[in-house]
Formats: sequence, C-alpha cells, structure tokens
Amino acid sequence: RVPFLQAAGKNSSFNLLGLTEAELKEQFVRGDGPGGQATNKTNNCVVLKHIPSGIVVKCHQTRSVEQNRKIAREILQEKVDLFYKGEDSDVFKEKKASEKKKQEKKRRAKENLERKKHFKEMQQLDKK
Repeated sequence: RVPFLQAAGKNSSFNLLGLTEAELKEQFVRGDGPGGQATNKTNNCVVLKHIPSGIVVKCHQTRSVEQNRKIAREILQEKVDLFYKGEDSDVFKEKKASEKKKQEKKRRAKENLERKKHFKEMQQLDKK
C-alpha cells in the first residue's frame, strides 16, 4: 500500500490518464489479514493489473467486491498516471504539497514548544 494513494477517489479534480478495460487483467482472490471466516472463505480481494505498464494493485479494503473493484481502479489509475507522467503528474504534485504542508506544521509546532520552554524559564527567573 502506498500512503499517498490511500485517498483514492477523494480528489477527482486530478487530470489523470484514462484506462481502458482492454488494458486491464482482473482477478478475484481470497483476502488476507484479520477477519477469520469472513476473510478466509470469500474471494472479495481484487487484483488488478495494467498490462502495458505491468503495474499491479491489490485491493481488499471492504467486504464488497464491487467497491473493491472501484477502489482498485482508482488507485491503479493514479499509479499509472504517476508512472507515465512522473513529476508532472497531479498525484505527485499533491503528494509534494502535502509533505511540504506537514513539514511546515511540524516546524511551527517545534517553534511553539521552544517559545513555551523559554517562557517557563523566564517565569522561573522572575520568581527568584
């Protein structure tokens, strides 16, 4: 699983490359992980392969085969777009923007912590 592709379908404003069903090979397999009999006896995990690029996506996020098929296609479409467009891909740009935002938030939190520490030290000095 790729972290920044987990939010598949949330940003439908992406200008992604289209996929045709002829380029895809779809399989239904048994999922893995927790769930016991519900997981071990049902073939609701979707394995989707994009034949031209060789990219494979495995989706077992829900119990519904139809929802897993839809999610797998969305994730595969983002991966294929990233594969062909590279740094020009909307997915790549979104990932970079979110990383930058996260780093900025971390930096501000660190500064705030330093300010609080300094303030406490000043209060200790004032009491003496």
